Amino acid sequence: MGRSMVASRALLTWFELMVVGIVGGTVGSVLGGPLRYLLYLAVALASVGVLFYNVDAHVTARLDAAGDP
Repeated sequence: MGRSMVASRALLTWFELMVVGIVGGTVGSVLGGPLRYLLYLAVALASVGVLFYNVDAHVTARLDAAGDP
């Protein structure tokens, strides 16, 4: 269960980052000026949020699994 959990969490993280990047790039190509810069910052913040969320979920799952006999 451990290795499949890591693989699925990594795949989910990769997929979420791809979605955030593609949506941000698509919307950013339409916008210009200061809005494009603000969107860039929002996409960067969302990417960090995705990483933190998935790392937290992975660590929590590992700690829960280690606590069960």
